[in-house]
Amino acid sequence: MLTGEIRNQIDQIWNAFWSGGIANPVEVIEQITYLLFLKRLDEVQELEERKAARLGKPVERRIFPEGKDDKKLAYEDYRWKRFKNAEPGGMYKRLSEHVFPFLRTLGDGSTYAHYMRDARFTIPTPALLAKVVDLIDHVPMDDRDTKGDVYEYMLGKLATSGQNGQFRTPRHIIRLMVEMTAPIPKDILCDPAAGTCGFLMVTGEYLREHHPQLFSDSKLHHHFHHDLFHGFETDAAMLRIGSMNMLLHGIDNPDVQRRDSLAQDHSGEDEKYTLVLANPPFAGSLDHENVAKDLQRIVKTKKTELLFLALFIRLLKPGGRAAVIVPDGVLFGSSKAHKELRRLLVEEQKLDAVVSLPAGAFRPYAGVSTAILFFTKTNSGGTENVWFYDVEADGWSLDDKRQPLLEADKLGPSPSLPLAGEEHTKNNLPDVLARWQQRAGSERDRPRTSQSFCVPKSEIAENGYDLSLNRYRQVVYEEVAHVPPKQILAELMALEREIEAGLKELEGMLK
Repeated sequence: MLTGEIRNQIDQIWNAFWSGGIANPVEVIEQITYLLFLKRLDEVQELEERKAARLGKPVERRIFPEGKDDKKLAYEDYRWKRFKNAEPGGMYKRLSEHVFPFLRTLGDGSTYAHYMRDARFTIPTPALLAKVVDLIDHVPMDDRDTKGDVYEYMLGKLATSGQNGQFRTPRHIIRLMVEMTAPIPKDILCDPAAGTCGFLMVTGEYLREHHPQLFSDSKLHHHFHHDLFHGFETDAAMLRIGSMNMLLHGIDNPDVQRRDSLAQDHSGEDEKYTLVLANPPFAGSLDHENVAKDLQRIVKTKKTELLFLALFIRLLKPGGRAAVIVPDGVLFGSSKAHKELRRLLVEEQKLDAVVSLPAGAFRPYAGVSTAILFFTKTNSGGTENVWFYDVEADGWSLDDKRQPLLEADKLGPSPSLPLAGEEHTKNNLPDVLARWQQRAGSERDRPRTSQSFCVPKSEIAENGYDLSLNRYRQVVYEEVAHVPPKQILAELMALEREIEAGLKELEGMLK
């Protein structure tokens, strides 16, 4: 948990960029990311030097070479601890003419280094650079949790920055999806629309919390850092930001690739993953010739939200599970492609649940109504009952401000303090998680008037595989007694006389 002081320091960094002429939030995060990476490289080399000194051996892994570059500047002067104390003009020249060209050639074996190849230094003035470097240097980032929280707080600013917020799914929604799918150390996770890698990062956090023993097993430890996390993204800036997000959360070498998930052949990706978590782009469309042919064989459509669902089925191994966010239109759309895809989920795979999210969950940048689909790939059916839950409140206001409605320790799907009384009406997520565990038990007996209930497959099939919650929910209308108009008029006149008498009495008191 970040202190108010640290949040204030980060806000100062952000405001420095804005007042210095960089207003695009993605560009701000990108420039901060480069500087954080330079700071990390210096820390890594310092650890190597301490290790070598302790063992009395030469440094094995040297990120900054010995000697000088072709412009006669010592590589040692590329290090954070050296340039942070330089005067602004010299620091600016050093980074723009020496350090950034060096970063573009760096090959330290990490995913992040790969995406530094087209890094651009866009800080406009020496004064701004010096101010930002000084502010970053004073933010305490000594341990993994603090580093990760600092970066998450910065990424949170994307969600309040207009159209750029599309890259970020609310953290508490991601956490709900992760906890409901309960990843295990042997999982192989993929997010084909990775953005800032939020789903991958939260899964890493979940595994550290619930399976700490994996780090004492050499095979599982290697799997965690090199083989568990996979993400695809088309935007190079998002790849750099997402990779840094993973790095600062203690995941050394995730497989984060630049690729168009819908347009490329998936022959090497078929049935490769045991878990898919994603919030793919909504309401887009592609030309048929740009869509991968293997996806067209599953469903003939140009709509991206349907193509992504087809992709998720393709990527999962039999027995693999998925939790993915879809716009409500996917649940009840009447086109042939909509119906066929829903039929596939219900009849040929195992559709586990439909969790309806409140319409404001993605404000301020989108007011579209959405739901989370949970399904398991079987290729042989298995759907018996589908569990529905109507989330009416997620802990934050559903307007553009998205302010928390409860204290921090009562937010999210697993709050540190239990909710009491009416607090449930402000945060349904703990109830979602608790009732999800009972979906094969007591939830089967819940009436259709409840916030959650189960629907048998046969009824869903009879309704054309419509998956909208309101199709199956029963609404109880209270019977209102009929009151004759004359009685209503008489009561209104009596009320009027009472008001007049009250006003006269008040007038007398004032005199």
